[in-house]
Amino acid sequence: MAVRAPYRSLRGLSALAALVALGAVGCSDVSEAVDSAKDGAKKAARQRSVFSLDVGDCYNPNGKAEGEAYLVEVVPCDEAHQGQVVGEFAIEGGPRHPGDEKVAAIADERCPAEAQKRAPDTWALPAGVGLSHYTPTKESWTTGDRAVTCTYTVEKGTFKGSLDTAKSFEPDQLTFLKGSNAVYEALWAHQPVTDDVEAALKDYQAQAKAVAAALGTHVEELDGIEGAEVGKLRATLAKAADQWEKAANAPDVDTFYLAYDQAFTLIDPGKTVPARKELGLATTVPADEAEVWAV
Repeated sequence: MAVRAPYRSLRGLSALAALVALGAVGCSDVSEAVDSAKDGAKKAARQRSVFSLDVGDCYNPNGKAEGEAYLVEVVPCDEAHQGQVVGEFAIEGGPRHPGDEKVAAIADERCPAEAQKRAPDTWALPAGVGLSHYTPTKESWTTGDRAVTCTYTVEKGTFKGSLDTAKSFEPDQLTFLKGSNAVYEALWAHQPVTDDVEAALKDYQAQAKAVAAALGTHVEELDGIEGAEVGKLRATLAKAADQWEKAANAPDVDTFYLAYDQAFTLIDPGKTVPARKELGLATTVPADEAEVWAV
């Protein structure tokens, strides 16, 4: 985000200029000019400060997708757009800005949970849509800005429709999604920065402990959901929890490797497809997840 400042869309100014010039052109040209002016005026009227975005708003960024942002074009969700706000929260802090890296880390940690309150099934997201966020800059922090806006955005192209789908799910579906999401959040949120397991064994064991805990909760909650495939998945994930626990408590790196290999295989997202189908959820594994377990 950046400093709050009044702004007039250049496209809107062009639209006004077109309206003034209508009398000097032919009929067909007038029609085209009117259409262009209408489009320009509509876009100008939709300009909003990033500070005024609300949860549920669908929008198109103005300018680059990264770096500081000032304005967005808020549009109806049934129109083509590049992003939708799916969560927000305030960062606690004193007068000094924590630093861009710290702020981004807080947003990375909290936005997934905020987003899942609105869009619980990440498998059902349109292709290319990923989680991002607007965060306070050093300058806006001095004005009291503490808000983080969590959004789903697409890097290329657009999508239509609202991603705010939480109310369309049944209780059993939401229970399944909450537990499943928590498992993979624990996995990636605790992913060590190095692939040198021997050098960072404690970090990998901390990750294993977090995943084992999330799996334990997920397995317990699945016990309350009926269905043969859900039951099979529960049994598989119970085995996975045991292996993650063994990895977390491994006395040496070789023991860790043996447990980790089985543990990671047992939480392959592909293994959840039959249960998802039984529950009426999306069944296509996202490409990025499928790629990880295909290695």
